[in-house]
Amino acid sequence: MLLAIDISNTNIKFGLYLNDTMKHHWVVSTSRQRTTDEYAMVLNDLLQHAGHRFSDIHDLIFSSVVPPLTPVFQELALRYCHKEAFVISHQLDLGIAFHIDNPWEIGSDRIMTTLAAHQLYGGPALVIAFSTATTFDVISQEGNFLGGSIAPGLMISAEALSSAASRLFRVDLTPPQRALGKNTIENMQSGIIYGHVGLVQGLIKRLCAEIPGVTDQGEVRVIAHGGLAQLMAPLIPEIQYINQYLPLEGLRLAYNRLRRS
Repeated sequence: MLLAIDISNTNIKFGLYLNDTMKHHWVVSTSRQRTTDEYAMVLNDLLQHAGHRFSDIHDLIFSSVVPPLTPVFQELALRYCHKEAFVISHQLDLGIAFHIDNPWEIGSDRIMTTLAAHQLYGGPALVIAFSTATTFDVISQEGNFLGGSIAPGLMISAEALSSAASRLFRVDLTPPQRALGKNTIENMQSGIIYGHVGLVQGLIKRLCAEIPGVTDQGEVRVIAHGGLAQLMAPLIPEIQYINQYLPLEGLRLAYNRLRRS
């Protein structure tokens, strides 16, 4: 079986694949302080709960945007699975050209969602990740990474608002019934959520207009993923697909390509 691991700033996602079918998936919170052994014990418990052991894992592949955890999971693969993990970077031959100034700056998670979006939905495409940051990845008709945009995520915006203004407080991230708030809670929910909707819609329009060969925004597949995608996507009609497993699917596709080569 293949274990795919997506290490992000907020969560770590595990996907256990048999051939090309995801059999199990898990999400744990990211902790930079955990050691190799601690993460191994967490993973061992998850595997046992699903009726598996480390010996069932024949290969591992992971992407990481948390540099301190990259060697931790490399060591985990070697010590507990007796395998050398595939580690995603811009230097691997994944059939993606990076039409950006500094390819080494791109996060490996964005490489994976670029690969998955093009393979699963075609191009041109725009991938929006609603996570710690809200990121926009622009993909050409041919599946190449053209660039994108990074904005503060919904949680960052909400926390900044409540911490910087002494008379404001934290509120539930629930869309109010109307944008015209009648109390402080509704005012904050409107500004945070519908303000973010406006940001996303504005960037979708601008980014699609700059994709070479695109004459109409409707030609671009818009895909959302991330922890807050289920909250935001229903409020943004431009989003056509939600796929919470997009990074893991990208890892699976990358593994298949790397194994063949």
